[in-house]
Amino acid sequence: MNIAIVSAQALTSDTPAIARELGRGHRVTVYTRSATGQPSKGVAIEQVAAGPDVELSESDLLPYIPDFSAGLKSRWNKERPDIIHAHSWAGGLAAIAGSEGLGVPVTQTFHGHFHEGQTPVRRLECAIGRHARAVIATCADEESELIRMGVPRRNISVVPSGIDVERFRRQGPAFPHGDRPRLLHVGLGSDPGEIAVSGAATAIAALAAIPDTELVIAGGDDLSIERLRAIARNHAVGDRVDLLGPVPHTAMPKLMRSADLVLSLAPTVPTGVAALEAMACGIPVVASAVGAHLDSVVDGVTGFLTRPGRPAETAIRIRELLGDMTLRTAMGYAAADRARSRYSLERISMELLRVYERTCA
Repeated sequence: MNIAIVSAQALTSDTPAIARELGRGHRVTVYTRSATGQPSKGVAIEQVAAGPDVELSESDLLPYIPDFSAGLKSRWNKERPDIIHAHSWAGGLAAIAGSEGLGVPVTQTFHGHFHEGQTPVRRLECAIGRHARAVIATCADEESELIRMGVPRRNISVVPSGIDVERFRRQGPAFPHGDRPRLLHVGLGSDPGEIAVSGAATAIAALAAIPDTELVIAGGDDLSIERLRAIARNHAVGDRVDLLGPVPHTAMPKLMRSADLVLSLAPTVPTGVAALEAMACGIPVVASAVGAHLDSVVDGVTGFLTRPGRPAETAIRIRELLGDMTLRTAMGYAAADRARSRYSLERISMELLRVYERTCA
């Protein structure tokens, strides 16, 4: 099968890995505005010139979509793919325009990032979702949102994000830490906005009720880090909070294995990759009961789910796990088993192929 993957912006964290997995038995080409790395076995990366080679805001990106779609059409007229998988609304818009008249089915993934209200982009998302031959949701919560947008239920398939279970595994090196239990919060991202900061802020507020414990927070830009530092001072836990800023993905397995618990407390969770990677490392998670977490984290088995923005509730669950080594160990084994059996790149790529085959048929 000749598979075309389209992304107008930078690829999501698992997309290159999934492309490599698909490339083991199929021809895969990634089309993107931005250079995303060197081709790997079975995967070609083609940069389509359309505006500056940097990440753009939505308002800045929209004028360059016609150039991007024209570049796609030019390439596809020379060599027609069998299936197109577009990522985000911008990739979907370009893929639909670029494939016009070719008779190639377009599949679409939004990654749970939807706009509210009757904005122009929201209307585009609805139109793209209804036009695509198949829409791939990353979790059941996203499937419900797609149905509300008017996408026919029969056109929706739920395929979660995949993780590298060979890199993220129980056995392996870990960063050292002191005698105090370590909590690690992951999932801040680089957005300084309220949504990005609020999950980490909940973790800091919960720490105030968990004595003799340290909290390490991975991710964030300078502005969000300063905001969190101020929040930590306000809760009188500044000496127990370590703000790392951006952490290379290659270092995350060692960082996660150094933690007693991993927290992922954001109020919106489109993919839940951070929690999955922690589970694969055999670390129980305390996660917000939203989005992809509702599918991946089995409450009371692989970790605990808590309502977002509830630091007191979160602190109770953290204390319960830190105070019970047997429970924590059992959850760690269950978490690793679930991540490996359900969310491996191999399994997720097979599920995507089944969607592609049904769509082509």
